[in-house]
Amino acid sequence: MATSEKNLSVYDKSTLPNAEDMKFGLVVSEWNPDITENLFQGAFDAFIDVGVIKENIVRWNAPGSFELPYACKKMQESFDMLDAIIAIGNVIQGETKHFDFVCQGLTQGIMELNLKSDIPIIFCVLTDNTKAQSLARSGGAHGNKGTEAAIAAIKMAKLRKDAKFYKAD
Repeated sequence: MATSEKNLSVYDKSTLPNAEDMKFGLVVSEWNPDITENLFQGAFDAFIDVGVIKENIVRWNAPGSFELPYACKKMQESFDMLDAIIAIGNVIQGETKHFDFVCQGLTQGIMELNLKSDIPIIFCVLTDNTKAQSLARSGGAHGNKGTEAAIAAIKMAKLRKDAKFYKAD
């Protein structure tokens, strides 16, 4: 769905699983901090709003978005009790192909981690053409993609727990 058609910050708490005992990791890119800090805050605030205990939220920083897959992998290895991890970043189109390489590499890296590991990683990386588009999606006119990522993390954490429960021995 096109972001212009949706407010990314809207969710209905009554439809969400109980997240009080869940633990989450957030890996935040330091590149474009005016965007990534807003995304982090949106995710953090949503977690607190639905009852996640502050001490059950772990934050690590990575220098840029391309480094997010490695940092998420290390977080998975270091905290096997996490229920889900959110990769938070921002890549804005420039005049060179750098944008394409960074976006392709980090998207592929996150996808591979999701297929190889038991801890789901939520993709919260804005890949926009302009800074204005990123600002609109990180707490501006279109809401906050960080909030949406936190809700997705809660749902994926529940799916993970349910899948373990139904796993045939």
